[in-house]
Amino acid sequence: MAETVHAAHQEIRTLLVLGASGDLAGRLLLPGLGRLLATGRAPELRLVGSGVDDWDQAQWRERLTEAFAVQPSIEMAPWERFPSLAHEPGEATLRRLERESVYVCADVTQPAELRRVLDRCAGPVGIYFALPPAVTERACLALEEIGLPEGTRLIIEKPFGNDGESARRLNAVVGRLVPEEQVHRVDHFLGKSTVLNILGFRFANRIFEPIWRATHVESVEVVYDEDLALEGRARYYDRSGALRDMIQSHLLHVLALVAMDPPPTLGDRDVRDRIAEVLRATRAGDPEQHSRRARYGAGRIGAREVPSYAEEAGVDPARETETLAEVTVFIDNWRWKGVPFTLRSAKGITPTRKEVVVTFKPVPHLPVGLEGTSQPARVRIGLGPECLDLELDVNGSGDPWSLDRVSLSTSFGGAELPAYGEVLAGVLEADPLLSVRGDVAEECWRIVEPVLTAWSEGRVPLGEYPAGSLAETQTADVS
Repeated sequence: MAETVHAAHQEIRTLLVLGASGDLAGRLLLPGLGRLLATGRAPELRLVGSGVDDWDQAQWRERLTEAFAVQPSIEMAPWERFPSLAHEPGEATLRRLERESVYVCADVTQPAELRRVLDRCAGPVGIYFALPPAVTERACLALEEIGLPEGTRLIIEKPFGNDGESARRLNAVVGRLVPEEQVHRVDHFLGKSTVLNILGFRFANRIFEPIWRATHVESVEVVYDEDLALEGRARYYDRSGALRDMIQSHLLHVLALVAMDPPPTLGDRDVRDRIAEVLRATRAGDPEQHSRRARYGAGRIGAREVPSYAEEAGVDPARETETLAEVTVFIDNWRWKGVPFTLRSAKGITPTRKEVVVTFKPVPHLPVGLEGTSQPARVRIGLGPECLDLELDVNGSGDPWSLDRVSLSTSFGGAELPAYGEVLAGVLEADPLLSVRGDVAEECWRIVEPVLTAWSEGRVPLGEYPAGSLAETQTADVS
């Protein structure tokens, strides 16, 4: 056991990125790595990239130069963009990697080719699977055949599998390769600042904890509506859809942070135990009553004319892939029994809405004499930008008998790094706080599988909404 713990904390010498020529690596992963290394951390790190594209070293260097320059991605909002990396403490490290990093064209699902890639890596190695779930599973089977250098860590991009069965298979093969302590299942949606902002708000303010339960809470929404359309991601997204891509992969983890019981510490074991506990108690409502799916039709987003999803390049309309997914789940425990938690994610929506909304129950009796409409108090936790709003009814100015709505607002502290930089920092520092544990990955699939089944059987019709509109984004009936 002592040797396993020691291996789990060995410093990574080489970061190997599988799928290095793909969209994810160029758009998010490598810029996040650049931002991390610019702070001066991991100055001796080596970088090896591998992909199926037949790139030469000049093309790979061009990708690194562009990524390390931190060109803002189309998916980056203004508050997510970071300044140039010039004159940063780790600038020399970035320039060294641009010169020395190598790219190996290989099919990493083939043991002989994967061995050729690993031969270019000095151990201990961190292997980042920037690959689709099915390819990740085949690559892990190839690793099982050829063996791993001592101290290897596996960094696996979500979604973890395509369904519950594939997640269990992948967990099994990963468990045969390395101990759980050396596995990082990446949820880039939740950077360390987001996690700590939610936990700090909840557990450092005694005023909220006594009422953060079914006795006082009417409903909870976790919403991530974005104005992006497909943006050239058909190869991945058309086989995934909003339910797998966002709700299963990300929003259930936001729910867990909002609903979990207080952990004794913010250590990774305590926090991840609490996350697992609340997700084990979570179930989807009847899909025919408590879920909705739709895809965007032709419309306008800002100044852009957007074709219907079915007409986007690379899309197979027969798959009926949804760009809007909405599911209401329930948590069967003492704290939350009976409270509907509605999770929704949609593409092609304006204006965007990215927040958690906790709506409290109305007052049981409004004293006679007060005028105006009493509305339930609400807490809004912004997910981009990260902010906090408390909406209350108070006596209005001028007429003290009349109720007015006010919002008390503040911003959370900003992050030093983009989300992928925070994820990679956890990998390099052997901190699994932001990593999804294997049992939790399986629980998330268990929760959504009844909905996936109902949708595949046609029991929930596929609707349509115009791109660039708010049409059809009201929450589903939870009565």
